[in-house]
Formats: sequence, structure tokens, C-alpha cells
Amino acid sequence: MPLQEGKAAHKRFAVQDRVRWSDVDKAGIIYFGSYVRFFEIAETELFREIGLPYSTAFDVIDSYPVRAQFHCDFRSPAYLDDMLSVEIWVGSIGSTSLNLEFEIKRTKSEKGQLGETLMTGHCVLVTVNRETYKAVRVHERLREALRDYVKP
Repeated sequence: MPLQEGKAAHKRFAVQDRVRWSDVDKAGIIYFGSYVRFFEIAETELFREIGLPYSTAFDVIDSYPVRAQFHCDFRSPAYLDDMLSVEIWVGSIGSTSLNLEFEIKRTKSEKGQLGETLMTGHCVLVTVNRETYKAVRVHERLREALRDYVKP
């Protein structure tokens, strides 16, 4: 789709990971809760990519990004040993929260269709004070670091 005049393209960050034995049920089909693991890997690596690895980010931004909401739309199952691509980007940044959107596709499989979108969803993170756990403004350093990943 062509870009609208004056609108910049946003980047999507992607990681690849394999569906493991611990992710599936007896039939070899991914358990729905396992998708959270894939999302968490993508989120953690996105923060590392923007220069805020979780090992130091909370000191830099002086807050914790806590999950307030996690929503998934399941479209098709993944199977044991499938290779998945997890794309993540920022849907929006509010005053105290960010909306991370993601899409999981199959890139390698013995059973499933390659390139198929398996799941889409979003997660709302609220930034909270590290002592009181009350919502605080999203730190400017985090806003700036995520700028290229924000959907226009």
C-alpha cells in the first residue's frame, strides 16, 4: 500500500523462533497460552534493539512497563517444530501507556502453509512508578527510542 503524503513508514521488529515440545498439546498443536512466550521474546528483543535491554531499562526510564491487557486473535494453529516469525510494532503511545501490536506467521513447517498468519494481537503496557506502582508518564527516552516503530 502506498504511503500517504507526509506519513512516514513505521518499522516492524521481527524475531524467529521454533515451536517446542513444551508449547504443544498431545496432538502436536500449539497450546494457545504458548503464544504469550513468543510475544514476550519479541518484546524483550525489541527493547534490546532500541538500546533499552530489560537488564538496564527500568533504571533508565525509572518505571516498569506492566501488562494491563493482552488480546489475541487466533487464525490457524502452529505445529510442533514449525518456525515462526513474530513481528512487533507500536500501535500507539499514550500519556502513561503503550500499545504493542504483533503478528505471528509460519515460515517453516512440515504440516502447515508457509507465510500463513497464525495470530494477531496487541498488548497494552502501562508505565508505573517502581515503588508505588501508580501510573506515570511514559519516559521521554522510551518514546524517542520507539519512534521509528510507531504506526502512523
